[in-house]
Amino acid sequence: VQLQASGGGLVQAGGSLRLSCAASGRTFSSYVMGWFRQAPGKEREFVAAFTRTGNRVYRDSVKGRFTISRDNAKNTVYLQVNSLKPEDTAVYYCVLAGSLISSALYSSTSYPYWGQGTQVTVSS
Repeated sequence: VQLQASGGGLVQAGGSLRLSCAASGRTFSSYVMGWFRQAPGKEREFVAAFTRTGNRVYRDSVKGRFTISRDNAKNTVYLQVNSLKPEDTAVYYCVLAGSLISSALYSSTSYPYWGQGTQVTVSS
Protein backbone atom coordinates (compact mmCIF):
# COMPACT_ATOMS: atom_id res chain seq x y z
CA VAL A 1 0.00 0.00 0.00
CA GLN A 2 1.23 3.47 -0.89
CA LEU A 3 -0.26 6.74 0.32
CA GLN A 4 0.37 10.03 -1.45
CA ALA A 5 -0.64 13.17 0.41
CA SER A 6 -0.96 16.64 -1.10
CA GLY A 7 -2.69 19.97 -0.65
CA GLY A 8 -0.69 21.61 2.11
CA GLY A 9 0.49 25.20 1.96
CA LEU A 10 0.90 28.54 3.67
CA VAL A 11 -2.30 30.32 4.66
CA GLN A 12 -3.31 33.13 6.96
CA ALA A 13 -5.26 32.47 10.12
CA GLY A 14 -8.89 31.89 9.26
CA GLY A 15 -8.03 30.42 5.89
CA SER A 16 -8.79 27.02 4.43
CA LEU A 17 -7.06 24.17 2.67
CA ARG A 18 -8.10 20.82 1.27
CA LEU A 19 -5.70 17.98 1.89
CA SER A 20 -5.88 14.87 -0.26
CA CYS A 21 -4.49 11.39 0.18
CA ALA A 22 -4.52 8.91 -2.68
CA ALA A 23 -4.08 5.25 -1.82
CA SER A 24 -2.78 2.61 -4.16
CA GLY A 25 -1.89 -1.03 -3.90
CA ARG A 26 -5.17 -2.56 -2.80
CA THR A 27 -8.85 -1.82 -2.39
CA PHE A 28 -9.09 0.43 0.59
CA SER A 29 -12.85 0.94 1.14
CA SER A 30 -12.95 -1.50 4.06
CA TYR A 31 -9.95 -0.03 5.86
CA VAL A 32 -9.55 2.71 8.42
CA MET A 33 -8.10 5.85 6.86
CA GLY A 34 -7.34 9.10 8.52
CA TRP A 35 -4.94 11.89 9.35
CA PHE A 36 -2.32 12.62 11.97
CA ARG A 37 -0.20 15.73 12.36
CA GLN A 38 3.10 16.64 13.92
CA ALA A 39 4.15 20.12 14.90
CA PRO A 40 7.83 21.01 15.46
CA GLY A 41 9.06 19.64 18.76
CA LYS A 42 5.81 17.81 19.46
CA GLU A 43 4.60 14.24 19.15
CA ARG A 44 2.35 13.11 16.36
CA GLU A 45 -1.29 13.52 17.22
CA PHE A 46 -4.52 12.12 15.87
CA VAL A 47 -6.61 14.53 13.79
CA ALA A 48 -9.45 12.62 12.14
CA ALA A 49 -10.36 9.22 10.75
CA PHE A 50 -12.97 7.21 8.91
CA THR A 51 -13.78 3.97 10.68
CA ARG A 52 -14.49 0.79 8.73
CA THR A 53 -18.20 1.36 9.26
CA GLY A 54 -17.95 4.84 7.79
CA ASN A 55 -18.14 6.85 10.98
CA ARG A 56 -16.08 10.02 11.24
CA VAL A 57 -13.98 10.62 14.32
CA TYR A 58 -12.19 13.89 15.17
CA ARG A 59 -9.93 15.24 17.87
CA ASP A 60 -11.77 17.78 19.98
CA SER A 61 -9.72 20.80 18.92
CA VAL A 62 -10.67 20.44 15.24
CA LYS A 63 -14.35 19.55 15.57
CA GLY A 64 -16.48 21.98 13.62
CA ARG A 65 -13.50 23.21 11.60
CA PHE A 66 -12.15 20.09 9.89
CA THR A 67 -14.12 17.62 7.79
CA ILE A 68 -12.90 14.24 6.62
CA SER A 69 -14.42 12.70 3.51
CA ARG A 70 -13.60 9.95 1.07
CA ASP A 71 -14.11 8.94 -2.53
CA ASN A 72 -13.92 5.15 -2.76
CA ALA A 73 -13.95 5.22 -6.56
CA LYS A 74 -10.75 7.29 -6.49
CA ASN A 75 -9.24 5.54 -3.45
CA THR A 76 -8.82 8.98 -1.95
CA VAL A 77 -9.51 10.50 1.43
CA TYR A 78 -9.75 14.25 1.96
CA LEU A 79 -9.39 16.59 4.89
CA GLN A 80 -11.07 19.97 4.50
CA VAL A 81 -9.47 22.29 7.03
CA ASN A 82 -11.29 25.55 7.69
CA SER A 83 -10.88 28.41 10.14
CA LEU A 84 -7.22 27.57 10.47
CA LYS A 85 -5.29 28.71 13.52
CA PRO A 86 -1.53 29.12 13.99
CA GLU A 87 -1.61 26.11 16.33
CA ASP A 88 -2.76 23.97 13.40
CA THR A 89 0.67 24.42 11.84
CA ALA A 90 2.17 20.97 11.36
CA VAL A 91 3.07 18.29 8.89
CA TYR A 92 -0.10 16.36 8.15
CA TYR A 93 0.16 12.63 7.46
CA CYS A 94 -2.47 10.36 6.01
CA VAL A 95 -2.65 6.88 7.49
CA LEU A 96 -4.26 3.54 6.77
CA ALA A 97 -4.95 0.46 8.83
CA GLY A 98 -7.09 -2.64 8.89
CA SER A 99 -9.82 -3.19 11.45
CA LEU A 100 -9.25 -1.17 14.61
CA ILE A 101 -11.17 -1.01 17.86
CA SER A 102 -12.32 2.47 18.77
CA SER A 103 -9.66 3.09 21.38
CA ALA A 104 -6.91 2.22 18.90
CA LEU A 105 -7.95 4.88 16.40
CA TYR A 106 -6.11 7.59 18.28
CA SER A 107 -2.72 5.89 18.52
CA SER A 108 -0.13 6.41 15.81
CA THR A 109 1.24 2.93 16.44
CA SER A 110 -2.05 1.39 15.24
CA TYR A 111 -1.39 2.43 11.64
CA PRO A 112 1.13 0.45 9.58
CA TYR A 113 0.84 2.64 6.49
CA TRP A 114 1.81 6.31 6.36
CA GLY A 115 1.98 8.87 3.60
CA GLN A 116 4.96 11.18 3.21
CA GLY A 117 3.31 14.17 4.87
CA THR A 118 2.22 17.56 3.63
CA GLN A 119 3.14 20.81 5.39
CA VAL A 120 0.43 23.15 6.60
CA THR A 121 1.64 26.52 7.86
CA VAL A 122 -0.78 29.05 9.32
CA SER A 123 0.44 32.61 9.81
CA SER A 124 -1.11 34.91 12.40
